[in-house]
Amino acid sequence: MIALRHIVLACLITGAVASAIGVVQMQHEGRQNYMELRRLHAERDELNIEYGRLQLEQATWAEMSRVERIAREEFGLLSPDPLQITVLRR
Repeated sequence: MIALRHIVLACLITGAVASAIGVVQMQHEGRQNYMELRRLHAERDELNIEYGRLQLEQATWAEMSRVERIAREEFGLLSPDPLQITVLRR
């Protein structure tokens, strides 16, 4: 009878220790996942800032006055005389 109590007590202690180890393991994994989430949020924020910069740069490069100036200065293009324009209709 005493041996059975010792076996049950040993099983309960083993279960409690295993449970405690499991809790510590889950807390550790939770902290690691939280740190990874924070890192990914920071990376997302940096990418959003870079995307905004690129959109601004694209808008600057595509500005009509800039395109027209380059067409005139670099390629020698001019606006056609209104008499040279032909409108086609269906």
